[in-house]
Amino acid sequence: MDPLFPALDDARGEALRFGDRSLTYPELSAVAGALAVRLRDAGRVAVWATPTLETAVGVVAALLAGVPAVPLNPKSGDAELAHILDDSAPSLVLAEPGTHLPPALRDVPRHDVDVHDLDVDDLDVDDLDAREGRADRPSDTPAEPDPESAALIVYTSGTTGPPKGAVLPRRAIASTLDALEDAWRWTADDVLVHGLPLFHVHGLILGTLGPLRRGGSVRHLGRFSTEGVARELGAGATMLFGVPTMYHRIAEALPDAPELAKALAGARLLVSGSAALPVHDHERVAAATGRRVIERYGMTETLMNTSVRADGKPRAGTVGVPLPGVALRLVDETGEEITTDGPEAVGEIQVRGPNLFTEYLNRPDATAAAFAPGGWFRTGDVAVRDPDGYVRIVGRKATDLIKSGGYKIGAGEIENALLEHEGVREAAVTGEPDPDLGERVVAWIVPADPHHPPKAETLADHVAARLAPHKRPRIVRYLEALPRNDMGKIMKRALPDTTAGE
Repeated sequence: MDPLFPALDDARGEALRFGDRSLTYPELSAVAGALAVRLRDAGRVAVWATPTLETAVGVVAALLAGVPAVPLNPKSGDAELAHILDDSAPSLVLAEPGTHLPPALRDVPRHDVDVHDLDVDDLDVDDLDAREGRADRPSDTPAEPDPESAALIVYTSGTTGPPKGAVLPRRAIASTLDALEDAWRWTADDVLVHGLPLFHVHGLILGTLGPLRRGGSVRHLGRFSTEGVARELGAGATMLFGVPTMYHRIAEALPDAPELAKALAGARLLVSGSAALPVHDHERVAAATGRRVIERYGMTETLMNTSVRADGKPRAGTVGVPLPGVALRLVDETGEEITTDGPEAVGEIQVRGPNLFTEYLNRPDATAAAFAPGGWFRTGDVAVRDPDGYVRIVGRKATDLIKSGGYKIGAGEIENALLEHEGVREAAVTGEPDPDLGERVVAWIVPADPHHPPKAETLADHVAARLAPHKRPRIVRYLEALPRNDMGKIMKRALPDTTAGE
């Protein structure tokens, strides 16, 4: 039995469904087991992570083989892809048959993951009872590796330089998924629906390996759509994972989509992650469905750190409490722990626990710099903590902590306040140099009506009334759209440079 996937030995229901293609647990066990035998001496393998059944099978097979898998974003540019391949040096790339691979991969041997070639259709599922309830994997499937051995190498977004490969051990994956089992009351009866990419922690580890570890099922939409969400939740799915962009589209569609509202109302758990979900969208979903979206907080390097619990009180704008086994603290600029709570006690989040990565591949300098004394990982995220332990993230230390007039201001709470204004469709907040204040608050606004944008003074008064006068934006700039990455996160470093020449 593989400790990462105990269900492969005894579960019999549907494991994976992508569109109209699916695999049961016996089929997945046979397919992934056979491929694992072929991979066991491969060293590191890259996976061309299209949203397909083949990607999921390829990753599971690599994990069964004890071979580190490197998920590749099919939308990566040539330079980024070349960097990742040079850094990770995979011995081969797994891909769906017929998929065109870019020139950067021409020197990497290719292995097609062909489920039909592995005789899945020939499995006699009706004969499973005679074979102890499962389809036998090959007897020479590799033994379970050490929990500290590398399972996945997932590359960061590269916002501060070339992407770094975070080496995630098997121990981190198991501990995070088990902590979420506790927090979310996640069982084998749950059916998860999502349309997340499979080259990232959210869609691959939580959204694919999570159900497989529990013995449940995942239905991947291939491409997110509100119609797909309504269809799958209406057909028995119990959980939905998404990013804020997806929930924003859901909130926009709900007034004219009664079937979507009914489907969401029947879900056991709606989870948002990878970025903060605006309070406005929280409230719109809750008002239309009676269901609250819960948020969790994690990073590539740490997997999951906190979550609102299924048996806890959902609270818009928070990411809940630390997960079992995760220690979390807030520290000031000198590295001293902040022991007070409340909206003005802003500090950087540091975490430690079995959920952490082991290193950045080939970057001992970056690895050492990422940790504070005592094994605390410096997340770079800044937050405040409510008296009952709920964590509220206010942004990134590098881009979202604004020091203005002697105050420390988190961009996130101002963004939420702006999004409550009926004239604002999207909002981002940054700081820029100010000779008097040190930094001034700048709001970047996508207006709901481009022809009649809200006035800057109106938005400043709106924020001051909801938060505090010192948090009001001093400057408002209008855009047609905010730059976002594949996970829906706003890329503030890609906003126009307005300080050049100042």
